[in-house]
Amino acid sequence: MNKSLIKYIEQAINSNLNKKALSDYQGRTLTYMETAQQINNLHSVFKKMNIKHGDKIALIGKNSLNWAIVYLSAITYGAVIVPVLPDFHSADVIHILNHSDSVFLFASVNHFEQIDETQIPNINIVLSLEDFSILYTKKKNTETVINKIKESSLNTTLNEVNFKDYPLDNLTSLVYTSGTTGYSKGVMLSLNSLTQNFIYAKNNMPLKSGDNILSFLPLAHAYGCSFEFIFPFCIGCHITFLNKIPSPKIIVKAFSEIKPQLVLSVPLVIEKVYFAQVKPIISTTKMQILLQTPIISKIIKKKINAKLTDAFGGNFHEIVIGGAAMNIEVEDFFTSIGFKFTIGYGMTECGPLITYCPWNKRTPHTCGKVVHSLQIKIDSPDQENIVGEILVKGANVMNGYYKNPEASNEALDDEGWLHTGDLGIVDKEGFVYIKGRKKNMLLGPSGQNIYPEEIEAKLNSMKYIMESLVLEDNGKIVALIYPDYAEINNDNYSEKDIEKILEKKRNEINTQLPDYSKIMRVKLVPQEFEKTPTKKIKRFLYNY
Repeated sequence: MNKSLIKYIEQAINSNLNKKALSDYQGRTLTYMETAQQINNLHSVFKKMNIKHGDKIALIGKNSLNWAIVYLSAITYGAVIVPVLPDFHSADVIHILNHSDSVFLFASVNHFEQIDETQIPNINIVLSLEDFSILYTKKKNTETVINKIKESSLNTTLNEVNFKDYPLDNLTSLVYTSGTTGYSKGVMLSLNSLTQNFIYAKNNMPLKSGDNILSFLPLAHAYGCSFEFIFPFCIGCHITFLNKIPSPKIIVKAFSEIKPQLVLSVPLVIEKVYFAQVKPIISTTKMQILLQTPIISKIIKKKINAKLTDAFGGNFHEIVIGGAAMNIEVEDFFTSIGFKFTIGYGMTECGPLITYCPWNKRTPHTCGKVVHSLQIKIDSPDQENIVGEILVKGANVMNGYYKNPEASNEALDDEGWLHTGDLGIVDKEGFVYIKGRKKNMLLGPSGQNIYPEEIEAKLNSMKYIMESLVLEDNGKIVALIYPDYAEINNDNYSEKDIEKILEKKRNEINTQLPDYSKIMRVKLVPQEFEKTPTKKIKRFLYNY
């Protein structure tokens, strides 16, 4: 590799000057030329505010055109971008701003209103993410400087950009995880990690200049940032940011209008579509009979596929699903109808991609094959048959956790292997099967490995169950269950019936489980499980 991500950004701008680059949904649009002008303006602000190479610039707010401009401006300037998930509690945001040593902050007004500036002593200036106006500053004449830069930019015509490049091992992004097991850690991603993620996507995912993308995953998360923003921007695509709460109604409307060529999603979105719109139809007795008739079944599945495809705009090459495990029932049904989806695997510590495979080459229940810039191995005597921890090594892997050598040494061994904490196997063809998290694994009475995620997937596929959490209590396997109250009410059951329903479900699922992993007790949870900003259950908060 002889070119960094910075040069790919530069190339994208110079090759697509008059094409649409960034849009806010139902808002303004910038061309690649106008985007470059905005980047140059912020570079001038950084310079006047004495921001140096390697300084940390933090960024918090909803997905937006301006969010993207700040990100591009920071990394092409040689600063370190610190994207903060907007769903973080204000105390966590303050911790991240201080721990990261950020000196400059871009924040939406409503987020900054929740922060006491006296608690972030290292921050010298805060600009509004809505219009880059000054929200807070310690520096004199800041307003005069920024106004002069804005005025001078009005008369500037830009025909080409030439950004200074930096070494590939340069720290470029500091991403704080939304860990399900405790306090977030700052993942140090190099310019090389971001570049390799882009190169793999460019060579393996179907996008070309001028294609449309709808960005609705959180940009402060590595998955959304890399594949709904950086990758399509560097290809020359037109990216529209859904800067509203992505409710199913709004997402469907946006997809129908934008008709994206590539869709990125988390399992939750796809699963909601299946359980709300598909399963009620195919679960009827009449439909079950028809689905057993080969010719009629084929026609029905073709129609369902067409309707699902239309729901996502009808124009995509494939849907790439990642960020969490997918419900097996949903995966199997979508595979059976020929729906164009694939499942990848990654983690923030790899910026994020680890495995991927195109939809028409994938193997069911796998998450693809390892990407070109990584090696993978299973820490077990027989990686094809005996589950072990997934280890990866290569250019995508983080530099470590910021100011946390203990956690860095625990994650990265002396040979450079990243211990992912995920358990799995790899088959002869290189397809990776993930079984669960190492920290979540339970032991059966005779030392058998029990993967709670696999049991939870079965429970969550059952009628009347919205979500579940499988735990160990005094050597017994137990389950916390949050019921699907809407479905229970639709079938005219009362709250008094819920415990009987759950007990029936416990007996039902135990017929599908080996003796050592059978669920001995279930307990009703009155409200949804508390989750991280990336919608993973905070398991550490719960016990039976």
